[in-house]
Order: sequence, then C-alpha cells, then structure tokens
Amino acid sequence: MTNSNTKNNYHIQKVLVTGATGYVGGRLVPRLLDAGYDVRVMTRDVRHLQGRSWIDDVEIAQGDVLDLDTLTPILEGIDAAFYLIHSMDQGDNFESRDVTAARNFATVAKDAGVQETIYLGGLGDTQENLSTHLKSRQEVGKVLREHGKNITEFRAAMVIGSGSLSFEIVRYLTELVPIMICPSWVYTKTQPISIDDVLSYLTAALKTPESNGKVIEIGGTSIMTYRDMMTEYAQARDLKRFMIPVPFLTPRLSSYWVHFISPVSSNIVRPLIEGLRNEMIANTGLAYEIFPQIQPMSYQIALDRALSDLEAHEVETTWTDSMAATWEQDEPYTFTEERGMMIEQRKRTVHANPEAVYNAFASLGGQTGWLYLNWLWHIRGAMDRVVGGPGYRRGRRNDAIIRAGDTIDFWRVEEVEHNHLLRLRAEMKLPGRGWLQFVVKPQEDGTSQLVQTAYFAPKGLFGYLYWYSIFIIHKFIFDGLIDRIVERAENPESPIQTVKRSFWSPVTVLVAGFAVVAFVLNFMSDD
Repeated sequence: MTNSNTKNNYHIQKVLVTGATGYVGGRLVPRLLDAGYDVRVMTRDVRHLQGRSWIDDVEIAQGDVLDLDTLTPILEGIDAAFYLIHSMDQGDNFESRDVTAARNFATVAKDAGVQETIYLGGLGDTQENLSTHLKSRQEVGKVLREHGKNITEFRAAMVIGSGSLSFEIVRYLTELVPIMICPSWVYTKTQPISIDDVLSYLTAALKTPESNGKVIEIGGTSIMTYRDMMTEYAQARDLKRFMIPVPFLTPRLSSYWVHFISPVSSNIVRPLIEGLRNEMIANTGLAYEIFPQIQPMSYQIALDRALSDLEAHEVETTWTDSMAATWEQDEPYTFTEERGMMIEQRKRTVHANPEAVYNAFASLGGQTGWLYLNWLWHIRGAMDRVVGGPGYRRGRRNDAIIRAGDTIDFWRVEEVEHNHLLRLRAEMKLPGRGWLQFVVKPQEDGTSQLVQTAYFAPKGLFGYLYWYSIFIIHKFIFDGLIDRIVERAENPESPIQTVKRSFWSPVTVLVAGFAVVAFVLNFMSDD
C-alpha cells in the first residue's frame, strides 16, 4: 500500500531511514510502513537487519555516511530522510566523526533533491557547560542546517522505552542495587519522553510544513530528577531501594560503576553519564503549537508501557527484532542479556517433519515427563511445594491434546500453534518471570529446525543471582532436553528413555549443589 502525503507544494512518498538498526530507527520503520510510505533503510552491514519483522517490506541499501561514494545512490529518488546516526559506540573522537557524517549526508541529500531531512538530537541549554555528547548532538543539527535543505530538528531528553540506552541505565541501577550511592548528577532535573511520543513527532513532521527549518524541543509532562525516575521505577516493580546522597562521585567515576553493573558498553556509558550533569528541560511551546494533535504522556505511563515489554508476546516480537544483529543464525547455542531479559536459545536440525517434532515437544510433562534428568524436575517441583507454589502435582489435562490455558506440571500453556509453536509460562515461585518456548520450522531440504528458548525477566538483585546460579543446571537440563526431543521426533516408536544416574555421580552432585544454591536464592527477597 502506498500513501501519497503532500507537504507544502511537494510530494512525500519515498522515505529513507538511516540508523535502522538502532533503537529509534528500528521502531520508526514499522510506523512509516503502517502510514503507507515506501521505505528505504540504510545500514553499513545488511546482515544486521536479518530477523527484523519488517525486512521484506522495505528496500535495503548498504552504505556509510563517512563514504561519499555510497551516499549518492542511496539518496536517489528519496523525498524525505530521517537522520538517526551517531557514532558514540565507536570510541573517542566520535564528535568529529559525527560532524563529518552530517556534512556528507546533508550535502548529498541536497544535491539529490531530498525535500526534507528530519533529525533527532538532544536537549541541553547552550549557555551551560554542555557535555561532549550533548554538544555533539546539537552540533550535528547545526551542520545539517548549514549544508542541507528543510531540516527539522527535534531535541529530546531521556527516551523512555525498553531498549533506550538511558532508560536501560535506570533499569539496571534500580534492579541490581538495593542500596544506591547517589552522586550529584542523580539530582539533576530532566524531562523524559516516551518512545511512542517521539515516534509520533517524527512521523507527524512528514505532513507538517510548519516544522521545516525549526528546532523543536519535545518532552513528556513530567519534570523530575533521575532519583525520582529510579524511585518510581522501584515502586512499579515493587522493589525497596535506599538512596544515599554523596558529593564526591563524579560522572566519570559513575560511568565505570554503571559499566560494571550493566551490559552497556563503556564507550557509550561514559559520554551518556557525563551528559547527565546538564539539566534537560524542554521549552515545549513550539511543539504544542506545531503539533497540537500530539499530547505527550507522563513518565509513569511511559514507564508502565516500557515495563510491559516483559510480557511474552513482546518477547517474541519487539525483543527478537532488537537483537537480530546479535544472534548468530547458525549457532546451536546463543545467550544474550538485553533490556532486562535473559534469553538462552538452542537450535537443532531434525530429520523429521514438523508434525513429528511438534508432537515430541507438545507431549512433555505429566506421565511423559521431561525426558532428561527427570528426577531433577521433580526435585524442583518439591522445592516449589515447600514454599507454597503449585509444584509438580498438577500434571496435564490431556496427554494427547494441548491448548492455551492448560497446565503442564508447574507451567501454564500461554500460546500454542499446532505443528509450529508451544510457549509455556512458569508458574513456580521465582524471583522474576520465566518462559520456555519451542518452535519448529520446515527446511527446504526436507528436515526441520527446532528452536528451544528459555526467557527469564529477573526481578531485583536476587533475580539476577538466581539466574546465574542455575546457569550450569540449564546447561545440563536444556541441552539434554532438546537432544531428547530430537531423538523422539526422529524415532517416535522408540520407548521413552530418561537419564538415570547414580546419586553420587559427579554430574549429579554438581547439579544438585547448584540446585540447592538456586533454591536458597529463589526464595530470598530484596523487595
């Protein structure tokens, strides 16, 4: 579907999105497609787009803003472009690379007849001593205006959404640190904005002629300190957090601490943290005047939406899209920690049709059991019963038929697609939320691909400690489980075999020891 959108006396139909592998760009693309635009995305490496849900609906162009020769064909035939590029993750001197990239892009875009460029930069009072990061973001906007045509520049503070780097810092600090030492920057005022509102402004600019040539500050309805944001986050997650103000922890020292706590790269953390010393409060008068139809939401509403991404359906859509660049498609095992979620994935090639594979994993639990180290599943169920959980007693409603809402031992069937998918939600007591999912897909050579994925969204410090305490157990159980499913799918008539070991075997003692540690951590609470 193509939608013609007229702005002033020109016609916008073909749109380029740069930075499509980034957080904002990756979420902007489906918005533009839904609005009926023809979308071309630009990336330095096409492989980083593999797995995106919208990849078949866009035109893909490979190029680099630092290489002028690659830009001309990419910008040919484009009516409007979104400039969402920065090079903070490439280490020192990112500000000079950003300026060069912006100058290259604006010059080529103007020569190519691009009618409008929309840029998302950062807030910050130019009268203050801005951090290198914020100064660079504003310098990029200035360079685009000097060398380009019809530049719309939005400036925003922290973007609230699962995956936004600034929000992830708030997430990891609040989740992992029960007693927090708070330097002065934690008390700096800012005006966070929801990712949904950011996307609304960006897409609306394509149809709003009044935004041309303007610098528009945008923000949510809440003006608050970073301490306030962490406090509200803790309340939303039912965590008790104590914050102690200190005068001596500088932004640079804080960046080392944040890098240690979170998986965010130190190259990115340092300039972000140093930028938190600057107040970022929007003068939203122009935004309300030009875009009266957009009513920004409060921090609390934006936070609730961000935390809702920990639901299973979001795990399977938004999350896998965002991690498409990190998954090694041919690897039999992959583990990643991102956006507050632990994701452990195993893949196998099965010499059987999808129906046989589906039947093998859809029959798990109940009388069939879990095929590998079945006794350990029973021990886990007994532990759960001790503390008031459902334990292992519930079994299955039906050994042959499965449907959404059914119970399978201490799991609940959350979603099932015949001959394709089974997603189980853990109902045992956990310091977090967990899912176990099986997906089977037919392959061109007549085999099937089985993907087994364990998801865990830890709650607080003990949630993270619990996950890592059972990492070794998962290695034994989930490796063995998927291998046994493969065996059963390939030999459905063979009798079910479960692994039995002497209690005092090294493997049993090791696994049992980790199970005890996990049990203790499971039912300790820091909330």
